[in-house]
Amino acid sequence: MEYTMRHFILTLALLVCFYTGVALAAVNINTADADSLTALPNIGDTKAMAIVADRDANGPYESIDELTRVNGIGEKTVDGLRDQASVGDSEDDSMSSSDSSS
Repeated sequence: MEYTMRHFILTLALLVCFYTGVALAAVNINTADADSLTALPNIGDTKAMAIVADRDANGPYESIDELTRVNGIGEKTVDGLRDQASVGDSEDDSMSSSDSSS
């Protein structure tokens, strides 16, 4: 009985660690390829390719909200992505753009 309880607690602890790690791994919409973007909720192959094409044509996204510029992605979809998507470190982007203008 004691072995079963230890096994259960260990399994539960591992699942919590795994779930926490997955939840914290945000997809950077400025660097992800189309395959990686499909890991986001409600983003299939077509929308993922549209995100990459829009990013290539218009430059990187400064916020998740800018995904609404992609045809077929509205505010409701964006709201569902907030916890799982990121645009990267904007401080690094601003530093590199100010360095290149010098």
